[in-house]
Amino acid sequence: MAQIVEIISESVCQLGEGPVWDPLTERIWWVDIVAGKLHSFFPNKNEHGVMNIGQMISAVVVRESGGLIASLQDGFAFIDIITQHVKSIGDPILIDNTLRFNDGKCDPAGRFWAGTMALNGESGTGGLYTLQTDLSVSLKLTGVSCSNGLAWSQDNKTLYYIDTPTSQVVAFDYDIQDGSIRNKRTVISIPESEGFGDGMTIDNEGMLWIACWGGWQVTRWNPVTGILLGRISLPVSKVTSCTFGGKDLSDLYVTSARQGLNNDDLSQQPMAGSLFVIKNSGFTGLKPFTFNG
Repeated sequence: MAQIVEIISESVCQLGEGPVWDPLTERIWWVDIVAGKLHSFFPNKNEHGVMNIGQMISAVVVRESGGLIASLQDGFAFIDIITQHVKSIGDPILIDNTLRFNDGKCDPAGRFWAGTMALNGESGTGGLYTLQTDLSVSLKLTGVSCSNGLAWSQDNKTLYYIDTPTSQVVAFDYDIQDGSIRNKRTVISIPESEGFGDGMTIDNEGMLWIACWGGWQVTRWNPVTGILLGRISLPVSKVTSCTFGGKDLSDLYVTSARQGLNNDDLSQQPMAGSLFVIKNSGFTGLKPFTFNG
């Protein structure tokens, strides 16, 4: 897959993550986790904005009634995009300050799913949580090391999920009515040579797009056969996540990081931490789900 990769923002992130297309305002949102910044970009206006959150922010989703829902270092919060006010939802979920939230996304019923990881990289200490539409929180998985990509099949019956160190994409049977998951199985095994699976999205053919940390690329996979279908190379090694956006959802937005790169690395990849776009990718994404609480 040979597409033209363009840089959207010259404002580089230490740990860019969580791109999400906002169909209500026609903008792309993404976060710089460790810097505690929320970025936005209007493609039609070529306008970039930054909001300082004041703590780590790992993901945002659009709220149907207005504003955003975010996963912060220790829990969930409302963000008013007009006043820039951040309001916690209930008490902190993570009492242990050795953990933080990581990737998150809304499911087809409008619930917000977000997982956790250890700040020191310790394995098996994280989990996967769901913020229900009534603002209650439930724990879906334990024993997670680095919770990352989430995607739901078009028929709303399957959840795809990445715990990065496993080098796998697993699938669960998903019940849209109550959000329960069961019958875990491996559908994709990612070779080390491709990088580590990070963020993920799905296209309208049901194929999975996976950002490859350390792999300099985004890859496209068939979750039924487990076969790698194609790659898009990027000028940065730490590719973190991807999502489709634009009016027809044919533009692929990709986040990246520069955290952990030394001066020699940065001289080879000065655009590390940028937001990229592959316009008119030749593929179409699915309409992003919004939070219904």
